Amino acid sequence: MDTDPSSNLPKTQRAWRSVKRGKPSESLVFQTDVAVPPLSPGEVLVKVQAAALNPVGWKIMSTAPNILARRPITPECDFAGVVADANGTEFSAGDEVIGFISISLQLKTGQGALTEYTKLPAANLVLKPSNVSAIEACGLPLAGETALQALLDIGKLQAGQSVFVNGGSSAVGMNAIYIAKALGAKVVTSASSRNEEFCRKMGADEFIDYTSKPLHEHFVDNPPSPKFDIVFDAVALVDPALYKYSNAYIKPKGVFISTGPWPDLKSWRGSTGIAKLISLGCEILRPSFLGGVNTKWTMVSVTHKPQDLAKLRDLVAEGKLKLVVDSVYGFEDVLSAYERIMTSRATGKVVVKVDDSVV
Repeated sequence: MDTDPSSNLPKTQRAWRSVKRGKPSESLVFQTDVAVPPLSPGEVLVKVQAAALNPVGWKIMSTAPNILARRPITPECDFAGVVADANGTEFSAGDEVIGFISISLQLKTGQGALTEYTKLPAANLVLKPSNVSAIEACGLPLAGETALQALLDIGKLQAGQSVFVNGGSSAVGMNAIYIAKALGAKVVTSASSRNEEFCRKMGADEFIDYTSKPLHEHFVDNPPSPKFDIVFDAVALVDPALYKYSNAYIKPKGVFISTGPWPDLKSWRGSTGIAKLISLGCEILRPSFLGGVNTKWTMVSVTHKPQDLAKLRDLVAEGKLKLVVDSVYGFEDVLSAYERIMTSRATGKVVVKVDDSVV
């Protein structure tokens, strides 16, 4: 156990800070004199090697007012790095780790992943498996815990059941495919046709091109046999149709799980967005005896659980969960990284290499 802080830690560092509401190019400022944070008991200081972007990051920047987002704040949740000061915890200086700074923790401490040094509770860290690089590993926590908690905590997934994952090429979707297959489930997934081979390599048993026909129409015309135990909407687009018609393809005691509603900000302007939200709400609330859906609509709201991050780490170490990187950007090129993730076309994680020496 290492209890002595490193003697050569800098007092200041480089970091990206969200200073006002707006898209990343408006919200973010690159600062070179941000203080390296002091530690409280139970916290660890980590030298960040690579950080992964998540859609929730830029959506909060674009929508949350300063008073709620507690700006200025360093954004993003996921990173991989090396312990710089173990501070009397179970870790040691030099340990290679994966860390998760949840949104609630960011708001509490102002710390995030887009910085050279960050602090977080030891319970939010796990040792990085040796079979993956920091660039690969940094994207595990948020998407992985979201998928795991959706399928296990809410869906109660068991071997032999059938799952439909809407958005199999998304970060959450691909984690869901791997996790469901590792647990012995049958997996059907959707994405655009260009990602069919990618989804099948992850283990999907069946693939549907959502661009060729609306998904609910496909399933009504081609009902699965047996029906799905779980439908997991991993892309959170608030189109009520997939849920509205799900009696045709979800078992009566099945469950519909969504990562939303998160609006597509480009299309959710004016009356169209409001109408979609109202329509979804009506379908969720409509009782089955009035033509409503038999299964419950549930939203997964990720809560960090040390045992879940450890379970995901073990799946990675065993080769049962692959970590896919879409693209890698330099630390000073964060705005380009956000442009990439905001296209919603990234296949895998968009990664920022904070430490230039990392390969």
